[in-house]
Amino acid sequence: MIIVAITGASGVIYGIKLLEALKELNIESGLIISDAAKIVIEDETAYKIEEVIKLSDNYYEFNELTSSVNSGSFKFEALAIVPCSMRTLSSIAHGYGNNTITRAADVCLKERRKTVIVPRETPLRSTHIQNMLTLSQEGAVILPAMPGFYSDSDTVDDQINFIVGKILDSLKIENNLYKRWQ
Repeated sequence: MIIVAITGASGVIYGIKLLEALKELNIESGLIISDAAKIVIEDETAYKIEEVIKLSDNYYEFNELTSSVNSGSFKFEALAIVPCSMRTLSSIAHGYGNNTITRAADVCLKERRKTVIVPRETPLRSTHIQNMLTLSQEGAVILPAMPGFYSDSDTVDDQINFIVGKILDSLKIENNLYKRWQ
């Protein structure tokens, strides 16, 4: 199972499209949505929270610290935090597991499971970069939402698919969401 966590940063569509791609590929998914992300989903997209939740096979409440995903004995393959707010990134980098997302990330990192973090902030402060470095040194993949333009991307959907395809690539999941360099 791949856990998708959506935080309150701009760019929630990346997480939603990742869930859609996993469903299409018949890969079991879990979902955690932060309280702030619920507001951003309603603000940035036409999706209703219930629709996003239905895209996942398993849903975990944001403030449920007794959730199964918060334990190293619960088996899941990977966690993708898409998008990842700087607050969440900082909490994870400093071992502050105060909610289901940060605790699940803590489990992933300590268990050496694949962890993909898609930060969404610009410009970056030195502290943001240092936190990304800390997580990279612990084995997380830092995959900023920086679309490439070599794939003949003509639409916003093409740009979104490029990032989602790169996330799937980082998770070692075959996909054809973007045109690859030839």
